[in-house]
Amino acid sequence: MSFILALTAPLTAFAQDDWIQFKSAFIKNGRVIDKGQNGISHTEGQGMALLLAVQNNDPETFSQVWNWTKSKLQVRDDKLFAWSWSPQTGVNDSNNASDGDLFIAWALSRAYTRWNEPSYLFAGIQVSQSIRAKLLRKTTKGTVLLPGANGFEKPEFLKLNLSYWIFPAINELSILDPAPEWEELRVSGLRLIEEARFGKWQLPSDWITLEGEKVTPVDGDQFGYDAVRIPLYLIWGQQATPSSIKPFQNFWGSYAGKSPPAWVNVSNGETATYNASEGFQSIAAMALAYPALDSTLLPSFNPSQGYYSSMLSLFTQMALEDLKK
Repeated sequence: MSFILALTAPLTAFAQDDWIQFKSAFIKNGRVIDKGQNGISHTEGQGMALLLAVQNNDPETFSQVWNWTKSKLQVRDDKLFAWSWSPQTGVNDSNNASDGDLFIAWALSRAYTRWNEPSYLFAGIQVSQSIRAKLLRKTTKGTVLLPGANGFEKPEFLKLNLSYWIFPAINELSILDPAPEWEELRVSGLRLIEEARFGKWQLPSDWITLEGEKVTPVDGDQFGYDAVRIPLYLIWGQQATPSSIKPFQNFWGSYAGKSPPAWVNVSNGETATYNASEGFQSIAAMALAYPALDSTLLPSFNPSQGYYSSMLSLFTQMALEDLKK
């Protein structure tokens, strides 16, 4: 797997320096700026930054990011968050994004544990309860998570995103906000990931539809921008098995000696004409090393590749740190 660049210093030393670089490049006054999407901010970025602030014992940045998130995005009639905010228009879509909500609830729980601030505990429970109340649905595959409160339920099918099953967050929220739905959600996620194996590589697509018992890839049939996170969350949440990680290992392992593509069409095998970013390659390195995670060799952190790649790089570092505890 020579496309992976090895670390030359302990992971924790890199993580602290990389977090400083990330803050300088992407966070201003508590707002995480996605420069690749015209400078908007969204709950995914805010939530990820909150988690990284806890991981790096940075209560000041956590407070700034949380205060901005709470004041600008927690504007719905529940405790979920409007997913997108623009400096030109403010909130430009009041629908939520369930992965962002999960990140935020998870981060608030971790912040309470680390810094013993009761307001974080209270806010985290409120968000968690709203996720259970608004976003879970009973199906033939068990309890599933809608990607957002609106727009993903049709009379004949549900549209789902398996990368929104953030298993380490589900594990933590089951303790923060005890309810049987969290275990049901964990089980359904594992079942759907097992069933969503398409094409030559038997990979999941970024988006699927669930129609009765039938699971189908949609929206370009790509394993890419979203689904790349699935093996990360399986391993991080300690839900991975050799069987569940094998398709990712087979695909990325086929690119030993060269950079893997950014996406592959799971139906016809067509691949992107450009390479995966360092963030994608960080997850690939982790998956390829599994189960011997201590042997993971990560690409160097490169904030010039943009917000999303940088986040994936830091999240992979964070997962490896957590799994060593």
